[in-house]
Amino acid sequence: MSNWQRFQTHYRAFPEAGFALDISRVPFPEEFFPALEPRLQKAYADMEALEKGAIANPDEKRMVGHYWLRSPELAPSVELAKEISDTLAAIETFAAQIHSGKITGSVGSFQNLLCIGIGGSALGPQLAAQALAQPDRDKLHVFFLDNTDPDGFDYVFDQLGDNLGRTLCIVTSKSGSTPEPRNGMLETIQRYQQAGLRFGPHAVAVTGAGSQLDRFAAEENFLARFPMWDWVGGRTSELAAVGLLPAALQGIDIRAFLDGAAEMDRLTRSHDTWQNPAALLAASWYFLTDGRGAKDMVVLPYKDRLLLFSRYLQQLVMESLGKEKDLDGKQVFQGIAVYGNKGSTDQHAYVQQLRDGVPNFFATFIEVLRDREGNSPEVEPGITSGDYLQGFFLGTREALSESGRASITLTIDAVSPRSLGQLIALFERAVGLYASLIHINAYHQPGVEAGKKAAAATLKLQQAVVTCLAAHPGEKFTAEELAAKLNLEEKTELIFKLCEHLSANSGRKVKRIIASPFFKTTYSLFS
Repeated sequence: MSNWQRFQTHYRAFPEAGFALDISRVPFPEEFFPALEPRLQKAYADMEALEKGAIANPDEKRMVGHYWLRSPELAPSVELAKEISDTLAAIETFAAQIHSGKITGSVGSFQNLLCIGIGGSALGPQLAAQALAQPDRDKLHVFFLDNTDPDGFDYVFDQLGDNLGRTLCIVTSKSGSTPEPRNGMLETIQRYQQAGLRFGPHAVAVTGAGSQLDRFAAEENFLARFPMWDWVGGRTSELAAVGLLPAALQGIDIRAFLDGAAEMDRLTRSHDTWQNPAALLAASWYFLTDGRGAKDMVVLPYKDRLLLFSRYLQQLVMESLGKEKDLDGKQVFQGIAVYGNKGSTDQHAYVQQLRDGVPNFFATFIEVLRDREGNSPEVEPGITSGDYLQGFFLGTREALSESGRASITLTIDAVSPRSLGQLIALFERAVGLYASLIHINAYHQPGVEAGKKAAAATLKLQQAVVTCLAAHPGEKFTAEELAAKLNLEEKTELIFKLCEHLSANSGRKVKRIIASPFFKTTYSLFS
């Protein structure tokens, strides 16, 4: 079969949605789809059950209903549908009051928006903020605290300067106890206090009802509180208040955002595999990774605005699919690793390896047809910068094909709230379908919880080390000696790393005296 014939067979255009999917560069044998079809039909049934309210997260005994966010009428109860619709209306009302100046900061109307969150509470909002920014029309300038890095905090606050009185802060945390957003909020509160300002009149909470953050927000008279429902996971929360509130405050058309996602949901509910782009995407992943994550997914959007899309997909895909055990409890070690940057920057970075190096990946290209609003000047006779970008995309795809490297291409008309909603919904559905194909639960994350517990244990150990040093002021200890005193010899390496960090920060008052060999270095507490 010629390339053109294969393209005609495996290219699916959805012109009413301004979207197309090309899987012609995936070398399926003829028998692949007929053999997979029974499993795909089961996956469609699994997704139908999910949307009807089946318990999809057995660890937490909860539903998974992010699809209801853009189609509240599908929610399993009238009360839940109303809550979704009411929340959307409340977001729009609040944003309008901020934009009109009805609600102001302590020194005037709000000009900046500081979003404090982690994981899905940051990645989705960051993607939307960059992809849909219109600097000449944005209502607020958006900043993020998305880690617990003190230097990162300082970098953002330096940019905000003395404008805290005109900065609206959104604190997003389902429980309120997640360390990263909690720490970001506490440091932000301190900055407001240093500026002689109260934090509450500049703050909004997006959190679970009755959570630690919800109670704090009520006590401190936050401007508003918006819900985080237990049936919406962090990595699928961009179209909940988590993502819609900052988007609306920035000035993004959130109705178009939701409409795009709902439009893609309708397409991807089809049981006709060849008319279901999410099913074709999931089937491609299954073929390309042998159904066991044998290859990585390299995401190559040829558009600067989609630079953060690969980071967004890292959490959505890897947290959903990276599982040790399947639904039967069998050890399977599943997952698909995701990385990417943007075209044509990639061609000056790692495309060399993609073409000539280890063939341990497949590429996912994202093509955007519209170059910009308005006309582009020519950089050569008859050629624009956008023509070059298109040429680099097509050339790279061809070069990879020539080397036997598979690729998938998604095409959208333009980057807009509608198309971004489509892309998010497409990958959400593809992840769910693929999870069914490989018989895992895409909606829990035991590995994340294990990491949080390990971090808490490490901080507890640090407190024990400091307490031990404080009990012997001025006395010098090696890491081995501290471990022996604490009767934790198996933790010597960890104690060494903790002491190195403590001694590098003057406020912790731990003095380091370097020795040779280095592991004989001693640590002491000084007043």
